[in-house]
Amino acid sequence: MAEYTLDTRVAVARAKMLKSAVPQATIFYAMKANGHPAIVSALATVCDGVDVASAGELEIALAHGFSRVVCSGPAKSLTFLRAAAAAGATVNVESIQELHALGSLGVAVTVCLRVNRRIALPAGISHRMSYQFGIDETRLPEAFAVAASYPLIDVAGFHLHAMSGNLDVNAHNVFIKESLEWAASFGLRQVNLGGGFGVDYTGPLQFDPFGLDVPTLPGVEVLFEPGRWLVADAGHYSAEVADIKQNHDNWYVVIRGGMHQFRTPVAYGQSFPFLVAPREEWPHPWPRPEVRDSRVTIAGELCTPNDILARDAQVSLVRAGDVIVFPKAGAYGWDISPHQYLRHPSPTFVILS
Repeated sequence: MAEYTLDTRVAVARAKMLKSAVPQATIFYAMKANGHPAIVSALATVCDGVDVASAGELEIALAHGFSRVVCSGPAKSLTFLRAAAAAGATVNVESIQELHALGSLGVAVTVCLRVNRRIALPAGISHRMSYQFGIDETRLPEAFAVAASYPLIDVAGFHLHAMSGNLDVNAHNVFIKESLEWAASFGLRQVNLGGGFGVDYTGPLQFDPFGLDVPTLPGVEVLFEPGRWLVADAGHYSAEVADIKQNHDNWYVVIRGGMHQFRTPVAYGQSFPFLVAPREEWPHPWPRPEVRDSRVTIAGELCTPNDILARDAQVSLVRAGDVIVFPKAGAYGWDISPHQYLRHPSPTFVILS
């Protein structure tokens, strides 16, 4: 048994907090963090728009309340580009070829050029959006020329998403200031700064949106598109303890779940914190496995040594049949997990609203 609990109220509260912190900015939800329809519907009531990265995400966004959309991601298909144009979405263009592909459709479309700039980023980020993304800034003259050759392409501005997992708001302000100063020289009307607001999965640090310093530029709309920061705290992942054993002097708590349902710990190379929810019922005639006052590893049910969600964690008591609960599981959990590996059943979803 495994289960996700998603609290849409938490996601909405985070979006409202961000909007109150930077009222001069436009807030989009990066749907790749969690595309569950309940989350999408809830955030459509408070966010200004949504960022999608596939035709499938676009379909969900339009069906669940979003009207303003930006379309991102490398290797967009012609099907995706046609659907984006038909929906009146802004396309964050990733390459010169993508501009030609859009132009070949013969329909009006608004674009932002995604630029991969040669700038220093904060030292503490979890990911730099690496060099397969966007257009090298040295090729911008060519990009503008190609766009101008297609009269139905309207270049609104730039998409400058460059990082993920930044917890230092002061460092983020440096990025914001430098990015807006650079973009202002082009005289366009929109700058999308992406997301990148970090979540501390293993400690007490918080990214403080009220510390953001976002200059107001006349005639220029500034966008942010966070995903993780909005929804990480809106989800919990729970899985039943299937077995407990001691091998090579180490205790292993094996759950009926794992990275095929909750890949976040493996993807980010982190040992996730967890809670133990006790269950007193033990329906079997054999002795109940347990471990007391020890350090344990939480392992999943997959046939791979990579399926580890927590390491060397102190517990007072865990028994087979208890439930392990992982908080901060609302972002990049189920959505990035290899669901089909071994074909185990999917978790159930409980929605709080």
